Amino acid sequence: MRLQKFLAEAGVASRRKAEELIVMGKVQVNGKVITELGTKVEPQKDIVFYENKKVQLKNFIYIMLHKPEGYVTTVKDQFQRPTVMDLLNISERVYPVGRLDYDTSGLLLLTNDGDLTYHLTHPKHNIEKTYEAKLFGIPSEADIARFQRGIVIDGKKTQPAKLEILQKDKKYATVHIVIHEGRNRQVRKMCDAIQHPVLKLKRIATGTLFLKDLPKGSYRYLTQKEIDYLKKQ
Repeated sequence: MRLQKFLAEAGVASRRKAEELIVMGKVQVNGKVITELGTKVEPQKDIVFYENKKVQLKNFIYIMLHKPEGYVTTVKDQFQRPTVMDLLNISERVYPVGRLDYDTSGLLLLTNDGDLTYHLTHPKHNIEKTYEAKLFGIPSEADIARFQRGIVIDGKKTQPAKLEILQKDKKYATVHIVIHEGRNRQVRKMCDAIQHPVLKLKRIATGTLFLKDLPKGSYRYLTQKEIDYLKKQ
């Protein structure tokens, strides 16, 4: 295993940051300072130190949570509001991958794998996120086309997105919305821009990982197949 990957999987830093630490001479392997990025280590045999502390691989945890409305996606909240961490009953310390708004429910991933978190939240990877939303009014074909072209919010145009109407009546529409970014309140702002405000919003999928029938407020561990899928993204 390459040394930078070992450091990332041990939770020291992201792989890119780990490369910087190696070049700066802050990492030792078997008592020798290493500055070569191509260096490989055997996790069960070699002894790695960073800042005079022994580095060992973590027991990584990967969780899917069905976040309810009324919870913030942080480890702690300065206003003492409930956080998603209050819903977990585990001994390991994990962190949310990205965010869901306080008033949005749905699929949220949590892990202690810093390298995976970095890659999943980096803009260049563009992993799809699918939402089910109840909107005020019925979007027109022109509105759907605007989603496909991208909409300017906060002074910057979004990447092309999808909007599909599932159900509609005189006042409301239930839709699926697919985006590739994770900008602040992006779905709500895009819907405001087409003058069909969101009344209710739920994330139902991240890539090919679907919430399905996981009860609200409950969580489960990802399968190895799901973990492998995320790492390939």
